[in-house]
Amino acid sequence: MKRSGVADLPLHGGRVPQWLAVRMTQLGTAIAEAIVRDYGASMFLSRLSDPFWFQALGSVMGMDWHSSGITTSVMGALKRGLAPRAGELGLYICGGRGRFSRNTPQELRTIADRRGLDGDALVRISRLTARVDNNAIADGFQIYLHSFIVTADGEWAVVQQGLNDASGMARRYHWHSASVRDFVAAPHSAIVGTHQGTIMNLVDAQAKPAQDALLEITRNHPDATLKDARHLKLPARHEVRATDIDLKRLGAVLALAYERELHDFAELLLVQKLGPRTLQSLALIAEVVHGAPSRFADPARFSFAHGGKDRHPFPVPLKTYDESLNYLRTSLDRAKLGDRDKLDGFRRLNQFVAAIENQLEPQADFDAAIRHEEAISPSHGGRSVFGRRPKQLSLF
Repeated sequence: MKRSGVADLPLHGGRVPQWLAVRMTQLGTAIAEAIVRDYGASMFLSRLSDPFWFQALGSVMGMDWHSSGITTSVMGALKRGLAPRAGELGLYICGGRGRFSRNTPQELRTIADRRGLDGDALVRISRLTARVDNNAIADGFQIYLHSFIVTADGEWAVVQQGLNDASGMARRYHWHSASVRDFVAAPHSAIVGTHQGTIMNLVDAQAKPAQDALLEITRNHPDATLKDARHLKLPARHEVRATDIDLKRLGAVLALAYERELHDFAELLLVQKLGPRTLQSLALIAEVVHGAPSRFADPARFSFAHGGKDRHPFPVPLKTYDESLNYLRTSLDRAKLGDRDKLDGFRRLNQFVAAIENQLEPQADFDAAIRHEEAISPSHGGRSVFGRRPKQLSLF
């Protein structure tokens, strides 16, 4: 068995305000539904188990691009939003943070009874993944969040997070059943984290003699013993910097939004007239839905869809957020009735942005992009946990 990924994130206090939590639930649900409808539930689990894609998802939903709170808020939003559609999509989310994690066994058994799955086996897997990350990998992180995602066919993924008081960091662990072969022999395909000193790893492939004889243990850093894992390491600072972002890829999105000819063609693809700021957001959402795994090496870039609740890189533009949501929700609803024009246009939008990137090779002016977002923030309903932004003059 291999874990599919791990991310190390700075601890971040505070709560998600209700005005953002509601929108995160709606957007996360729409993104999940779009992926399941176009690629299947298995692909959604594969995406969730990639720490880079998961971070991009949280960023495009308006959370702080780097913080530990992305894990709790994203999984909470998905659980709330997908529950009413679980039977339709064949996708169920169990568990959560703290006391909610203790409900996982009963939730899994209820789903198993309903879908004809082996509930005891699912509960055993849930407990094993938690124990491996909490006990067998002695890296100083104590699990406090455990989310178990299972499909109607019994395929599963686990997203869980641990806390290290000493380092002030959180570590998110990702599992996917497609990667699992053996729970006690190198189960992780990815662990990400700052060096914490020597650790004890009792599930490393080289630990078989220790398991058999109980006479010795392995002591290796996760990066060495779990070298195949996907590893995301984010800085403690709050601000987004140009070095965090692929400026050519961001440049393609900004060119699509603000260069007249490109904007006009994008509107033809989407079968709807849209303002440049909404088009910018939709292009980044489309990449989250349709983009290849290699596109998510810079998850901070996706914060240029809807900003962040702490104003990093800029306040959340509520009007733009709602327009993006309306487009995606309407497209999904029409697709259910057999009209896929708008939903197919959403896929073509992603392909068009990639073509701009490859053929024109634009380069975003990061500082100018931030100044522009700050300038237009009041007109787009910019809001953060600190309140609404004061009116500013446009710099573009």
